Amino acid sequence: MAKDKGLTPQAQDFSEWYLEAIQRADMVDYGPVRGTMVIKPYGFALWENIQRELDRMFKETGHQNAYFPLFIPVSFFQKEAEHVEGFAPELAIVTHAGGQDLEEPFAVRPTSETVIGHMWANWIKSYRDLPQLLNQWGNVVRWELRPRPFLRTTEFLWQEGHTAHATQEEAEEETHRMMGVYATLFREFAAIPGWEGKKTESEKFAGAVYTISYEAMMRDGKSLQSCTSHYLGQNFAKAFEIKFQDKDLEAKHVHTTSWGFSTRSVGAVVMAHGDDKGLIMPPRLAPIQIVVVPIYKQDTREQVVPAAESLTARLKSAGLRVHLDDRDQHSPGFKFNEWELKGVPYRIELGPRDVEAGTAVLASRLGGKETVGLDGLSSLIPARIESFHRALYQRALEFRDAHTFVVDDYQAFQAKVEEGFVKAFHCGEKECEKQIKEETKATTRCVPFDEPEASGKCIRCGKPNGYGRRILFARAY
Repeated sequence: MAKDKGLTPQAQDFSEWYLEAIQRADMVDYGPVRGTMVIKPYGFALWENIQRELDRMFKETGHQNAYFPLFIPVSFFQKEAEHVEGFAPELAIVTHAGGQDLEEPFAVRPTSETVIGHMWANWIKSYRDLPQLLNQWGNVVRWELRPRPFLRTTEFLWQEGHTAHATQEEAEEETHRMMGVYATLFREFAAIPGWEGKKTESEKFAGAVYTISYEAMMRDGKSLQSCTSHYLGQNFAKAFEIKFQDKDLEAKHVHTTSWGFSTRSVGAVVMAHGDDKGLIMPPRLAPIQIVVVPIYKQDTREQVVPAAESLTARLKSAGLRVHLDDRDQHSPGFKFNEWELKGVPYRIELGPRDVEAGTAVLASRLGGKETVGLDGLSSLIPARIESFHRALYQRALEFRDAHTFVVDDYQAFQAKVEEGFVKAFHCGEKECEKQIKEETKATTRCVPFDEPEASGKCIRCGKPNGYGRRILFARAY
């Protein structure tokens, strides 16, 4: 698409809008191997900001970073039956290396429960070795048949937390605690509301006792499973013989958890907030919070640019992420459009009359302009950023709530799931769940924790409700 043309409108083709937006905002490009992506500096800067906030919260909750091998013996996956069945279709397996066939093939890491379980079996001997609270930042490979940058790629970046505990109670507390950390990231930094809840048996992580997820609505009404936290029970502990001697001198298997968050969060930010002009970056995570655009002609350049440089320096010293766009080859209008496409929360326009008056024009990506004094900008902007965050969150919350429907009959279910999320009763049987997916393309997203207890009949088969409350259905990425 030519640079001077706008993006495909979301209402016309949301998928096309997304692909155009992330490429024209210079966030990503396609890698040479199908399903891979090159994360460009602007996209990676957003991921770094996400990573920084998460890493801080992980360490505040007592976790330490470690690193485990990229290559895992295939035999490890075969030790936990449900795990290998769930991941078998996605495994990339190496059978030849160093010029010869390998005695035992190994998988390129799709997730690390198995290799960490193998190591814990050596490390954990006593209750004094517990809990183990580890996190790993790295990459994983899952062979993806329908790739889409950030959302589903063969290789992606993520963090995976793994913990081992002496008791079930401690492990389950950890599972919920870490979902709380993720929810804080999404709500307080990414400005994305969502529902936390347990996945159904059909949708849980392979090898888990249960899985908790955060389900967020994108601007097309579809759900994005934004992160997951799993209580693994003693499944992996028994498969890898991870035992410890407890205080009562008895040998016991540990209880483990795992939890993960990936670069699909970058896609979530784009799809939860963007509009037909492009991205809208949540200001607490935005790579650039403010762009300063000096407006001048050749005879006023020496008057405006030094003032813009001074303003940029003052804003940076106030701890703000600021970019000065003093490129001579582009007009102010071109720059305005480009930074709106990139979703920068605030733009400061500074011309010769502004410099003389000691003012500037402050434009918000959410709309609206105001004239502000240059001297007070450094103290004014932090408050504006906070109000931008609140407005962006409220905008996403209102959109979500307007596109969430409570239904009690299947015909209404089929109609409303085309528009957004649906809360309905379900029997809990896997076959019924499968039929709903085949007939409507909707899946069970989670059983929301905040949904009140209620009784009713399954939306499709009419059997009694199997969850004690309504559950969340949606079409999903």
